[in-house]
Amino acid sequence: MRLILSLYILLLSASANAQPLGKDEIWVEGKFKAGFLAAHRGMIGHLPTEHAFGGEVSYLIQAKGQKDWHYQYKKPTYGVTAFFGSVGNRELLGHYFGSYAFVSYPLIKQKFYTFSFKMGGGLGYGTKVYDPDNNILSAAVSTHFNAMIVAGVESRFVFGNNSAIVGLDMTHFSNGATKVPNLGLNLPYVSLGYGRRIQQSNFCDTCAVAGLGKQIYYFGALGIGSASMNFPTGGKRYPVIALSLFGRKMLGDKAGLELSFDIMSKQSNVEFKPEVPKTQLDLIQLGAFAGYILPLDHLHFVFGMGVYVRDKFSPIDRFYHRVGVRYVFDNGINLGIALKSHWARADYFEYGIGYSFGR
Repeated sequence: MRLILSLYILLLSASANAQPLGKDEIWVEGKFKAGFLAAHRGMIGHLPTEHAFGGEVSYLIQAKGQKDWHYQYKKPTYGVTAFFGSVGNRELLGHYFGSYAFVSYPLIKQKFYTFSFKMGGGLGYGTKVYDPDNNILSAAVSTHFNAMIVAGVESRFVFGNNSAIVGLDMTHFSNGATKVPNLGLNLPYVSLGYGRRIQQSNFCDTCAVAGLGKQIYYFGALGIGSASMNFPTGGKRYPVIALSLFGRKMLGDKAGLELSFDIMSKQSNVEFKPEVPKTQLDLIQLGAFAGYILPLDHLHFVFGMGVYVRDKFSPIDRFYHRVGVRYVFDNGINLGIALKSHWARADYFEYGIGYSFGR
């Protein structure tokens, strides 16, 4: 699971890349969370037996305005959160602890009120997992360490140096099918919190800002590597090799579109219908993907859906989904990590390195 830490590091780089010289405005927040485990597959329908309760402590930095995207996104906040709590079944799933980096984008921003969309990713640890001898009913997760992905909305009311927060989010734990069973945990939470400003800053409303530039078309290729495992449990872990040929169109400093042609070789598909002979050519999957890009300077968040145009054995679904983050260097090199899934079921994590021509 070491590579999952790269998602956390990439998200933290948004903070490092955004912090200008001078004093930052800093807040600390605490939240109480209550929710439930959403049983998105019949195999885990027995797991939700109680409400899920948790707490979060966050360290937030307010963007000051020395980059153009600060204004495009109404001066978002970013930082890091520590999470602890239950996930709907303490007997079989135990408790979870985690930490994730996040960015919170204001959708409505007034002097004393902000309504924001928040997303982040990091690493979580569960105290109880699937075990064929001692915990066979815990079919949702099989590894103690898992990726932690959080997305939601929150309202923040500010009173001087104090704030009150009301939020709603979806929290997801998964290992990306590096070991099965891995149906994952999906938890809708509502939250109430209190924040305190511990450092004031003077916003740079008159500073010259640096934009993303007006070049709007990019073409390139991304090489992808990963590993996956199929049911039943205790099987073999197989490599995944893929190539994504992409074209991107940036719609100013705030959004972009991506189209790609994906060539995928998921070696674990050899186990599907084992009585049928297969060649390496038979295992090749071809897909067409369309995604939305949310750029923060060099850091890009990507969300989208693809369709298999060639999938000889069709072992899962016709459609696949991708959500991830990448860092695009000035010289055109791309580094990224994404979760490829079929609706709510994780397929594998994609670890990619590529190049954008013409930057």
